[in-house]
Amino acid sequence: MPLEKIVKVEGTGVHVPGNDIDTDRIIPARFMKCVTFDGLGRYLFHDVRFDKKGKSLGHPLDDPRRRGASILLSGRNFGCGPSREHAPQALAKFGIRAIIAESFAEIFAGNCTTLGIPVVQAAAADIAALAAAIEADSGLKITIDLGASTVGCNGRKFAFQMKSGAREALLKGEWDALGLLLDGKEQVAALAKKLAYI
Repeated sequence: MPLEKIVKVEGTGVHVPGNDIDTDRIIPARFMKCVTFDGLGRYLFHDVRFDKKGKSLGHPLDDPRRRGASILLSGRNFGCGPSREHAPQALAKFGIRAIIAESFAEIFAGNCTTLGIPVVQAAAADIAALAAAIEADSGLKITIDLGASTVGCNGRKFAFQMKSGAREALLKGEWDALGLLLDGKEQVAALAKKLAYI
């Protein structure tokens, strides 16, 4: 089954400020006892979103103005810490389709790419301007154009950086290595027959 070519991602934004937001903050380890990733979205940022009784602490994700936001903005070194794929899975299950930050932990970025989630690096000043724009108008649409390597919002555009391999994989619809392998199972079987050691 061909994968979707991800050329542009459009949606409203939510700003989760801070540097060094690690995977344990994104999805606490105790919620990783699951057979599938379904339902992980409800635990996204759980320990900084809710008190012990489950009442909202006023996290940006719970702001009614951000309901349905699909593009997350943040700071430096987003996704650092333990290399758990549950973190990008929780973001995806919550509805996040792209992340704009100053920088990313490498394994986290790779795990996002295999889910078709672009993670793009932008300057702090550009992220701050974008955060201010969506604070003033929560309905503003953000457009991440992978082909042009730009982020656009409210008539303003700025450049972003992204690992070229990840960008090309998304643009070509080749971002899920396991999916590509399964799609090519006949070729894999044919090659296996030619190998003396199998």
